Amino acid sequence: MDKEKVSENTQNITRKFKPAYLALKNKTTVYILTLMLVIFGLFSYNQMPRESFPEIVVPYIFVQTIYPGNSPVDIENLITRPIEQELKGMDGVKKVSSASYQDVSTIVVEFNTNVEIKQALQDTKDNVDKARSDLPGDLENDPLVLDLDFSEFPILNVNISGDFSMRELKDYAEILQDEFESLAEISEATIRGIDDREIQVNVDPHKLEARGMTYEDIALALQLENVTIGAGEFTADETRRVVRTEADYTNMDQIRNTIIKLNGGKPVYIRDVADVVDGYKEKSTISRLDNKPVVTLAVTKKSGANILEATVKVNQILEEQVERGYLPQNLEITVTDDMSTYVKNEIATLENSIILGMILVIFVLFLFLGFRNALFSGLAIPMSMFLSFIILEQAGVTLNSMVLYGLILALGMLVDNAIVVVENVYRLHVLGYSTLKATKKGVSEIAFPIISSTLTTLAAFFPLMFWEGIVGEFMSILPQTLIVVLASSLFVALVLNPPFIARFMKVDDIRQKVNWKRSFKNAGILTAIAAVFYLIGVYLLGNILMTVALLMVLNVLVFRPTARWFQLRFLVWLENLYERQLRRALTGWKPILYFSGTFILLIVSIWFYSVRQPSVVFFPETDPQTIYVTLELPLGTSIDRTDEVSRKVESIINTTMEPYMGIVKSITTSVGNGKGGMFENEQSPNKSLTSISFEEYKLRGDINTSDIMKELTANLSGFVGAKIFVEREDQGPPVGADVNIEVTGDDFDQLIKITDDFMTIINEDNIQGIDELKLDINVHQPEMLIKVDREKARRYELSTQQIAMTLRNSLYGYDVGDYKDGEDEYDIFIRLKEEYRNDVSTLMNQKLMVEGNKIPISAVADFEYSSTYDKVNRIDFKRVITISSNVVEGYNANEVNDRIRQLLVEYQMPEGYDYEFTGEQQEQDESSQFLIFALLVAVALIGLIMITQFNSFIRPAIIMMTVLFSTIGVFLGLAIFKMEFVIIMTGIGIISLAGIVVNNGIVLIDYIDLMRKRRREELGVSEGTFLPVKDEIECLVMAGKTRLRPVLLTAITTVLGLIPLAVGLNFDFITLYTHFDPDFALGGESTAWWGPMSWTVIFGLTFATFLTLLIAPVMYMLTIRINYRIKKMLRMLPEENKEHKPQEQV
Repeated sequence: MDKEKVSENTQNITRKFKPAYLALKNKTTVYILTLMLVIFGLFSYNQMPRESFPEIVVPYIFVQTIYPGNSPVDIENLITRPIEQELKGMDGVKKVSSASYQDVSTIVVEFNTNVEIKQALQDTKDNVDKARSDLPGDLENDPLVLDLDFSEFPILNVNISGDFSMRELKDYAEILQDEFESLAEISEATIRGIDDREIQVNVDPHKLEARGMTYEDIALALQLENVTIGAGEFTADETRRVVRTEADYTNMDQIRNTIIKLNGGKPVYIRDVADVVDGYKEKSTISRLDNKPVVTLAVTKKSGANILEATVKVNQILEEQVERGYLPQNLEITVTDDMSTYVKNEIATLENSIILGMILVIFVLFLFLGFRNALFSGLAIPMSMFLSFIILEQAGVTLNSMVLYGLILALGMLVDNAIVVVENVYRLHVLGYSTLKATKKGVSEIAFPIISSTLTTLAAFFPLMFWEGIVGEFMSILPQTLIVVLASSLFVALVLNPPFIARFMKVDDIRQKVNWKRSFKNAGILTAIAAVFYLIGVYLLGNILMTVALLMVLNVLVFRPTARWFQLRFLVWLENLYERQLRRALTGWKPILYFSGTFILLIVSIWFYSVRQPSVVFFPETDPQTIYVTLELPLGTSIDRTDEVSRKVESIINTTMEPYMGIVKSITTSVGNGKGGMFENEQSPNKSLTSISFEEYKLRGDINTSDIMKELTANLSGFVGAKIFVEREDQGPPVGADVNIEVTGDDFDQLIKITDDFMTIINEDNIQGIDELKLDINVHQPEMLIKVDREKARRYELSTQQIAMTLRNSLYGYDVGDYKDGEDEYDIFIRLKEEYRNDVSTLMNQKLMVEGNKIPISAVADFEYSSTYDKVNRIDFKRVITISSNVVEGYNANEVNDRIRQLLVEYQMPEGYDYEFTGEQQEQDESSQFLIFALLVAVALIGLIMITQFNSFIRPAIIMMTVLFSTIGVFLGLAIFKMEFVIIMTGIGIISLAGIVVNNGIVLIDYIDLMRKRRREELGVSEGTFLPVKDEIECLVMAGKTRLRPVLLTAITTVLGLIPLAVGLNFDFITLYTHFDPDFALGGESTAWWGPMSWTVIFGLTFATFLTLLIAPVMYMLTIRINYRIKKMLRMLPEENKEHKPQEQV
């Protein structure tokens, strides 16, 4: 069949694509629009806030109520339960979790993701207000209700130390705190390592008793004297003055000399019964950096703020404060845990992967299409990205790894539409059409198929936008980016590109020799200009010119000869080979054999994958950037004792880390803190957290931080008298522990029995991979229980509340006002002296004044030592205890959990009690179910779009079969290379693959239809008439041969776009141009994180390309034969086929 004849004699068949005609008619407007897109695209790119991962916006509402002096059980009954009662039945609530601690109740209300966070906050506030009447009357502050913003997190720690007192360090820290919090990007700066200043009135109970006075007397005296009261206005001598009595305390002596009352006519001063001390609140945290005591400021950014800009401004403040003299020169300031470094490295790696991918893609385009046409196609990459940046920036999207990986995944697909358009226009131009007519006809001929193919790709990603929960919020930005970028590429290919093609396209005769003398001359001129720039110190421009000169030389010596060989020899050979193979596959019984063989290969690949049994994981794990060592001593341990033990642990850590100090950035310790998860309060005097921060991946050489983590675990495993946990930093969205079992019920003693049984069953089985099982509560919190004899107390007209408040004021203290020091205010607290606070006899023998009589507490109450719970957790209004553990490096969490399920299935749960695997397992199950659902919805949408386009069920079925068969490549690739099946990444990769694979299928099938339609026009037969077998095969072969180059190009460009990230090829193109240093590295966190998704697409697409080119025509031929046989059997053949029958062989 003559292609030219077919093309020229059937021009009327081609549909007109009006947007392209309009663009061609208004070329100047398109040129201006393109320039504007470049300018605004670059501006939007620079404006987008940078961060590692996308901001998670999930409607979590946090309710905190402080009621000092109460045990966890009391907090549960008095605070938590009444508030929960009002929260029941709220619309849109997914889960209600609470924790009742000593003195504090915390409730977290998780709403469905379709609920607006402002509405969720207001509804929660309204319901908490309803509970206010049921809360204790002496509750000093109303419950605090606020929304939780996951994007507000510490971006760095500023550690200050030196030869200064702790108070001086605290003062310097407060100066920095004020400066940091004045920045628009910073939410707060929290001071750690030293406690807040406090004015302490430490009472001697014996002196107080001797003078017949009580705490209330001291409190009343201080409150009555420490006042500033306005009295109104006073007019004298025609001057109106404000009258104000000012009596605020401004120094310690004023407090000491305050008269409490007269005793026998003599004044009793505060100093007579108490010591007044300008000190600190009870020590709660101790900070160290590299074994030196420090005061630390944890700096937290605001939601939506640019982490890079915030960090720059924080560092500027540090420099300015020293330069201006606000901070002394010898003050040591060290910045640790700087998240901006990680973000910069992560973004730089992905940006360089994009650049490298673009270079590879454009080089392939050059090989296939020649230099000029490669530029037309390659133009789609930057233009689509510029348009995407404008849209994403206006939508409030930050520039993070999800967005950048979306661009990498789309890199090959961006040029797909442009390739098909350029290749089709070029083909028509070669056939003799003018550039304008070739552009109009070429774009119109292919516009609707590529719109359909793009829509099918968008349909594949569309369901992922409705992913709920934290994981969904985390991952949904990826499909959003892909949809925006691919829609932009369609606009570029069909509207922006045509005017450039019509203006600049030429038939590039690859056989024509290049004027190498002119090329070398131009390269020499550029080199000379570059040398001038080098001399004046403008190295960047010099390097750019040198690169252009080098490319001109390489084009003559390497690129063009390679392209000539590739196009004139290799592609011709490949096209002829493909034509022979396809003709062979379409004749006789071979279509059935090819189809059956492919189906059998699918079954074999699934079997082979199951035999190889690759590990299944939820999220990929990378080498840790930070290792956390948590020390936990028995509850009740003082912070000083914890600090003492922590130093011993740090000594072991330092000895272990000594060989690796070259890659260690810092080792910090925070005594009084643990490594808490989401919503967990890990501040406790019996805990200590040591953080080991490493240099970025490429600076670690061949040192594996996962191995260091194992070594630390081994060295600390023999530590006696404490629990020690060695963990990595959290990666990805917060999903909970690897092993997380929630046991629910009403009675705490029964819950403890069940969890003890579970832990015994699991530990006795000695499951490999479990780190250490632990409960989320401690049932051995030491407690001193006061038991009041109500009858005796009432005889003395004493209430239980009076007794309890006296003890509370003695120990916890009594806030009686503020002490002003300049602009700062500090609490004034009354309590017993420290030596009496820890003396049981003094506490119990305190006298209560009743009508002039002194009644000791011991006369109406007794005490006993016991133990209780450190907190009471509840989920959905039921008490819960959680068993959790991490899984040791090298073991599979799914396998560990499966074994635990087998062990617990025989356990007989008491009535009213239940258990559930939550945490990572729950999120994994929910995500797996959603991904399956999303895949089914994507397939349905893709099918619907194709049915609408083709007005047929058969052709979409053919294309969908290629999608199914593409999983052969995925299964074989994962099995052969023994790669992990990462549920999230591999799952999204398969869904992405479905959208990518249909592109080539649609373009090929649509072109087959067009070729058959043209052939019917030539033969003068009606629509629906079966062509002779020879003509059917010829149409299939010519369509396949015509579409061979674009199909190969789209597959190769997509694969090459992903290769740099899949194998971890890292070049720093900025340092390459500025310092001639490519900073080459292989591997990295990005590769470990994004590699599984990349390889899924690479494996599947590579195999699917073979399917599209060979099996799709085979299936098309089979459908023709089957359709013919059915119509023949039913005697429904068209009249034309009675004389013009196919030569059937099956």
